[in-house]
Amino acid sequence: MMLVLSSPSGAGKTTLSKRLIAQNPDVVLSVSITTRPMRPGEVDGQDYSFVDNARFEALIEENGFYEWAKVFEHYYGSPKAPVEEALAEGRDVIFDIDWQGARKLAEQAPDDVVRVFILPPTLRLLEDRLRKRGQDSEDVINGRMARAEAEISHWEEYDYVIVNEDFAGALEELDRILHAERLRRTRRPWLSRFVNDLMSERS
Repeated sequence: MMLVLSSPSGAGKTTLSKRLIAQNPDVVLSVSITTRPMRPGEVDGQDYSFVDNARFEALIEENGFYEWAKVFEHYYGSPKAPVEEALAEGRDVIFDIDWQGARKLAEQAPDDVVRVFILPPTLRLLEDRLRKRGQDSEDVINGRMARAEAEISHWEEYDYVIVNEDFAGALEELDRILHAERLRRTRRPWLSRFVNDLMSERS
């Protein structure tokens, strides 16, 4: 499946996705491609793949993205090739993207996409988390908070909603969603043959 995690910036989706992958080695992260500068502590190819505008725009022309958008003057996109490779190997893929990306992805692969929205317990806590990062100016923080409210307004488009008040509890809920969705009849293609064999036992 393609498991989408969305949330306003600072609500914990990136940390949750990393911990979920650590607990489930058959799950991989779709590493987004971006043109924004690398932040302290980030690793190219692990947190994001960092490219220039020319390379990103070439990939758009090649239809190389499931979805892409321009946010805060920088491009972000989910590349197709590594995701298709992981799915072909029978692995689940996590997407750390916003509501617009989630909507585009669901339009392209409605049977494969499961959408989860992560909410902060309060907006004040969200703002505190952004300030504690120490990476953004006051104007950027104010812009992120305005965008957070816009992002939260789309929560009803998602299949599941988790309030990240307690990280351990939120991670447990996310893990349950992953395993429950794997048990859907449509994601167990071997069942048709199993049932046919079962029904033929007395033939």
